[in-house]
Amino acid sequence: MSDDRNRSGSGPKSFEKLKVFQRAYRVSLEVHRASLTFPSVEQFALAEQVRRASKSICANLAEGFAKQAMSKAEFRRYIAIALGSSDEMRVWIRYCRDLDYIDEQTWQRWRDEYQAVSKMLNGLRRKV
Repeated sequence: MSDDRNRSGSGPKSFEKLKVFQRAYRVSLEVHRASLTFPSVEQFALAEQVRRASKSICANLAEGFAKQAMSKAEFRRYIAIALGSSDEMRVWIRYCRDLDYIDEQTWQRWRDEYQAVSKMLNGLRRKV
C-alpha cells in the first residue's frame, strides 16, 4: 500500500495529500498575505473576513477528512461547508476588487482559483 493511501487503500490517508486541499491552501496563503496590505479600516472587517473564509475551506477539509472513518456522510457535510466557503470567497474578492484593494489580474486569478476549488470540492463530494 502506498504511503499516501488510507487504510482501506481507496484514497489519500492525509487531507494534506488531497489536491483540492493543496490548491485551496496555496490560494489561501496568497489571500492572507495580500489582505495584510488592505487599509487599516478594513483589517477587522473585509480583510479578516477573507482570511477566515479562505482558511475555512482548508480547515473543513481537514476536519471532515478526520471524521470520514466514522462517517462518510459527515465528510460529505464538511466538504459542503468548504464548498460554501469557496463560493463565499468569490463574493469577498469581488468586494476587494471593487474597492481597489486588489488589481484586476489578482481578482481574475483568485476568481479562477476559487471556481476550480469549488469544482474540485463538488467532484470530491460525489466521490465520497
